[in-house]
Amino acid sequence: MRILFTGGGTGGHFYPIIAVAEKTNEVVSNRKILGAKLYFMSNAPYDKKALADNNITYIYSPAGKLRIYFSIKTILEVIKVGFGVITATIKLFFIYPDVIFSKGGYGSFPTLFAARILRIPVIIHESDSFPGRVSLWSAKFAKKIAISYQEASTYLKGYEEKIAWTGQPIRKEIVHPIKEGAHEYLGLDKNLPTILILGGSLGAVAVNDATLSILPQLLEKYQVIHQIGKNNMEEVETRLKVILNENPNKDRYKPVAFLNPLAMKMSAGVADLIISRAGSSIFEIATWGIPSIIIPIPEEISRDQKKNAFAYARAGGCIVLEQNNITPTVFLNTIESIIDDESKKKELSGAAKRFARGDASQTIAEAIVDIAMSHYQ
Repeated sequence: MRILFTGGGTGGHFYPIIAVAEKTNEVVSNRKILGAKLYFMSNAPYDKKALADNNITYIYSPAGKLRIYFSIKTILEVIKVGFGVITATIKLFFIYPDVIFSKGGYGSFPTLFAARILRIPVIIHESDSFPGRVSLWSAKFAKKIAISYQEASTYLKGYEEKIAWTGQPIRKEIVHPIKEGAHEYLGLDKNLPTILILGGSLGAVAVNDATLSILPQLLEKYQVIHQIGKNNMEEVETRLKVILNENPNKDRYKPVAFLNPLAMKMSAGVADLIISRAGSSIFEIATWGIPSIIIPIPEEISRDQKKNAFAYARAGGCIVLEQNNITPTVFLNTIESIIDDESKKKELSGAAKRFARGDASQTIAEAIVDIAMSHYQ
């Protein structure tokens, strides 16, 4: 049995694939299926260790990012897409997987196009409340469509019989926060509330700027773990030398470029409030049941994130602050209104837990293996 995963461009595409692969390996083991092989095809491996840990073989396939606006780069990207489709078709022909699971993104398009040519069954998963272009296109021939947000189904008219509202697949290694020993591991004070700020693996400049604008005031009452992003670390460190130069509370601020899984679980274990973008991290936050402030990327840049944020807010799990409306006063007041109000924290936490659907990885993995095994019956 051969199962191939595809998707790429961001961790939001890649890590849900790892979550599904983990459960797929478990399903294969529990059903005592011999000789199962897992593959990942995309334009980059993203995290080689995660692939190796799950016995997934990486296969390179070039991909181009087609823009919705005109650019001279578009011509080069079209050439990349064409070359990617040819490459993916040849490589898929020799592997000929029993089923393909796609998380969408431009990195998956050549593989999905090749799958359609070769008539290989496809399952897709859409993480956003507004499906991406690749997901909308591939929904036409997919065997099954899994969605994280129930709202996504309104954009997938005519495919209702294929759709399953599964929620978001989340890796086993970050599902359960660690409280025991977390304060010591992170160098935090147990007597102070903790704010965890997540800008994504590459960071979020606007979130960083908003945080730094009120950092001295925050540190008077709280301690802050701030995932800045590897691309922004140097700039932020330079600014911190001025902002916190003689601040007596500067040890309460813990800036990091990136939180590895252990540090993430520890941080989630101590966090009283999380501030985050509106990507797939929403589902991790919901699973943890932690109150949050969600700052979506502006709609002119990403139409998905605003819809994601307000879908979560309608469920009662978060407060949304739109990036273009954030001022230092509004930001600080919103943070204080949550952390300093126990009933508000409890209300947001309960709604977050109700929003989370913890069985997504298992549900998708079972469907993948069922389709793969149908070829041998």
